Amino acid sequence: MIGISLLTLVPGLFGGTETYARELIRALGRVGELEYRVLTSDLAEDAADGLSHRSVSSYRSSTTTAGRLAAMGHATAWRTVRRDLRREDLDAIHFPLSVMIPPVRKPPAVTTVHDVLDKIHPEVFSAGERAYRKVVYAWTGRLSRLIIVPSEHSRDVFVEHAGFDAQRLRVIPLAVNHERFHPGASAREPIVVYPADGWPHKNHERLLDAFRLVRETRPDITLVLVGARTEQFGGESVEAAGYLPPDELAHLYRRASALVFPSLHETFGLPPLEAMASGCPVAVSRAGSLPEVCGDAARYFDPRSAEDIADAIEDVLQHPDLLVTKGLERAGAFTWDETARRHDAVYRELV
Repeated sequence: MIGISLLTLVPGLFGGTETYARELIRALGRVGELEYRVLTSDLAEDAADGLSHRSVSSYRSSTTTAGRLAAMGHATAWRTVRRDLRREDLDAIHFPLSVMIPPVRKPPAVTTVHDVLDKIHPEVFSAGERAYRKVVYAWTGRLSRLIIVPSEHSRDVFVEHAGFDAQRLRVIPLAVNHERFHPGASAREPIVVYPADGWPHKNHERLLDAFRLVRETRPDITLVLVGARTEQFGGESVEAAGYLPPDELAHLYRRASALVFPSLHETFGLPPLEAMASGCPVAVSRAGSLPEVCGDAARYFDPRSAEDIADAIEDVLQHPDLLVTKGLERAGAFTWDETARRHDAVYRELV
């Protein structure tokens, strides 16, 4: 029996990380060959999505940042959770969401680590946050038998900057829900979309500078920003749409003429793949794992140059056809069923 802990899941809060966890559960239900038990909090009991599950009432789930940190750091609560885990009689346990895992030696644990952004862009975090993440990553490295990372680039970063043992890292890429993200029949609208929460490393301000240049020759174009904390960037011809449910985001990809992704660092980069699967041409930065993920199916640019970003957007808008064809082929190689099978291989390795 493989346990999968979604105790720290707060619906609508974790973006691509939540997408990964939920799609993994669904795919394991389709193609998984082992027995699974999903452990949920009372905030996300639906996350098991048909797999065997149990709601762990001893975990003090919360929708606030302070509440979530308190829950993850509450020693008494984790002792109770650890006792509950022992009662489950699990052969292994996977923590796909959070690097703050309980002090579990048995069953053997695997943790998915999505980023070490504090090492690459420390300016994004306060001193307290950097100290917290340092402790948490060290804790995870000690307690996890194996660690899953989403790209070859991220594996190299985790070894170099977080001190993880390369022998214990397993690379499993994320994927695309092709039933949700697919081309549409309607004509494209003069929309450029950027789906990313408003963190500093997502580079919204440089994008706005670039977009002003694009509008000098394309005054009818609109930039749509999707994600939390983007309202500060709204303005003339810039729509801050906030969080969109997955189906609405998929519809936006089918309407948009291009996706632009100027992030300064990514350990995977799921939105460009989802846009490609939707027949939307993409322009992305030469940063982090994006070249590894997008291959030759994207137009690349220097994310620190507004002029280069603007040139890339203009290029994609003028010549979309080849990128659309290559994008559909590229995105087709990333499926959640294959991701689930590779997780099963890691679970077997643990057992």
